[in-house]
Amino acid sequence: MTRRNFAVLPLAATAAAQVPKKKVAAIVTMYTDDRRLKSHAAVIVGRLLDGYAPDGKQTAPRTQLVSMYTEQVPENDLSRGLAAKHGFPIYPTIREAMTLGGSDLAVDAVCFVGEHGQYPNNDMGQKLYPRYELMERIVEVFQVTGKSVPVFFDKHLSYSWRKAKAIYQWSRDLKFPLMAGSSIPLTVRTPSLEIRHGMRIDNAVMVGYGDNDAYGFHTLESLQCMVERRAGGERGLRSVEWIDGDAVWRWRESEQGRWSAPLLDAALARLPRTTPGPMEDNVKRPVLFVLHYLDGLRAAAYMLNGHANGWAFAARVAGETAPVSTYFGFASREQGRSLAHFDGLVHCMEEMFLTGRPMYPVERTLLTTCALSMLFESKAWKRRIESPELAIRYTVPEHVYFQRS
Repeated sequence: MTRRNFAVLPLAATAAAQVPKKKVAAIVTMYTDDRRLKSHAAVIVGRLLDGYAPDGKQTAPRTQLVSMYTEQVPENDLSRGLAAKHGFPIYPTIREAMTLGGSDLAVDAVCFVGEHGQYPNNDMGQKLYPRYELMERIVEVFQVTGKSVPVFFDKHLSYSWRKAKAIYQWSRDLKFPLMAGSSIPLTVRTPSLEIRHGMRIDNAVMVGYGDNDAYGFHTLESLQCMVERRAGGERGLRSVEWIDGDAVWRWRESEQGRWSAPLLDAALARLPRTTPGPMEDNVKRPVLFVLHYLDGLRAAAYMLNGHANGWAFAARVAGETAPVSTYFGFASREQGRSLAHFDGLVHCMEEMFLTGRPMYPVERTLLTTCALSMLFESKAWKRRIESPELAIRYTVPEHVYFQRS
């Protein structure tokens, strides 16, 4: 090494170290973290502050949180203390959080977490989170300043398929990168399963649990991340139907639903734990989402509170004599780390903030949002819902990120 090279290398390293991080504004409904509830703001924004471990590898934040807006401030709020600790301001409006109190857009990305908080339910049982209304204020800043930046949007776009479509259209019209959705598709799968791109899938079953709105979305999104890889790409849904009570078991045994029974068994066999005893006795209020896709794929998502406590998938694919199946999570509590699925989510979010390219299509979340919204309509109207609004087409890359370890 020459004297000249020796002198240049430290200068280059110093210059690289001085490249400023992308500045992120966090727009959240509330920020709490206690024994009762870990809010999504805490497990997502908290990783932007303290780091995270995708694939089990501890990673320092690659972006910098520079501002925050909180829609609600409960008694156990943590945001004010974190602002003092980490040195970022909390602004009274979304506009000020994105302009840092000025008149021009002053951040490089927006992390929007519209989950948790004191909001009412409608008559159908959906939580009326003001995601559309808060996103509208974010978009207004883009429109007024004539500038836009990537936006990460936690979970489903809205309780309303109409509002979800409007949010999606804003991103297309203003040409800002938008990524949204569930953290469950990004967690470890046991066994690790990635359906070969372009494979024909005939039938699929998903097992889920929990609240039919909040966790029903996780269930649908986990199903969709698997079946969207099938031959021909995603063309959307023809119809959705909500079935509940003993009618779930009658449908499973009927000519219409008999195909799902062996896939349901295969999915349940992947769960590390189920409640001992017959499923029909354990599940007091079963719920079933029946999905018919435009290309002929049939899918069923069983919500099995009281018997299952995780997410599992099974499908019939071309060339396989037995169903392919997986569990979304670690094989045991001892093997896994806490809330590992959010490590994958924040990894994808920061990647988009840095590159401007979403790690997976937002159309996945648009389709699952619209499907869940119409499933609740099916519940209220007690009939199958067919709608051209579900004909949402998209394709996925050959490989889409999820954690392997």
